[in-house]
Amino acid sequence: MSVLVFVEIKNKLSKAAKEVITYGTNLGEVNVVTYGNASNEVLSEMGDYGAKNILVYRKINEPNDQVVSKLMLKAVDKLNAEFILLSQDQTGKSIGPRVAAKLEAGHVSGAISLPEVSDDFTVKTNVYSGKAIAYVCVHTDKKVISILPNSIQPVENKVDVSISEFEEDLGNGRIKTVDLKPLGDGIPLPEAELVVSAGRGLKGPENWGIVEDLANSLGATTACSRPVADIGWRPHHEHVGQTGVAIRPNLYIAAGISGAIQHLAGVNGSKVIVVINTDPEAPFFKAADYGVVGDAFEVLPKLTAAINNFKASQR
Repeated sequence: MSVLVFVEIKNKLSKAAKEVITYGTNLGEVNVVTYGNASNEVLSEMGDYGAKNILVYRKINEPNDQVVSKLMLKAVDKLNAEFILLSQDQTGKSIGPRVAAKLEAGHVSGAISLPEVSDDFTVKTNVYSGKAIAYVCVHTDKKVISILPNSIQPVENKVDVSISEFEEDLGNGRIKTVDLKPLGDGIPLPEAELVVSAGRGLKGPENWGIVEDLANSLGATTACSRPVADIGWRPHHEHVGQTGVAIRPNLYIAAGISGAIQHLAGVNGSKVIVVINTDPEAPFFKAADYGVVGDAFEVLPKLTAAINNFKASQR
């Protein structure tokens, strides 16, 4: 069976890309379509995870969902792909439904496990902001599936890879990119396995050093609640929750966040949740695996010191 995987490459091959390619190797021969000016060295890395053929469109260097959707459709036709796979990120959320509608294909958004293919083709996915699990049966010949980051463990499966250029002109589309703001060199939140987050309980942006110190000691990514991003204490790309970034890390530490339902909807897929709050009645404690009733200004530095001491003892 032919599998087409869309991969968006920025500076390097992301963990999300490795997850989607790994997912594809369980369905058939993996072909990857991407765009931009990534080096052949970066492109070839996809072969380490099972991608056999890479199709690169060099005529666009920045996100344009309309053009990327056209590229995907051309690649599906060229390869007669049965499975079309994407990561459930901002780009995947936009182009997945477009491609599925054009192909009249069944679309599964946010798959969290490999499909079951005994009688029907069934995919497990989160629904109701992670409060429930749905089992979606897809009966169409072509199937479009977007995979929720941190749901599939990337597995190395080295194969010989072939890289070719896609030369056809797809036009410019009607979407115009006005500005691009880089997010820095850290691990993107959707891919982070360890996250340290804080809310208004930190009382001001000048106090964020204790959050960053803990994150650095763990090798974690920092995040924040929506009010913190809205009042400008932290950049909006760090906002996690229903209206921000949905994440599924192995460990989520929340300090000074009450745990409103909108925030919980974006983090309840975390494997372990640790809550630090002075209010013992904070709603977040009901969702926590571990809770500390205490002042973040006292708890976070002690936790950082304990982690640093432990790491020093292991050297």
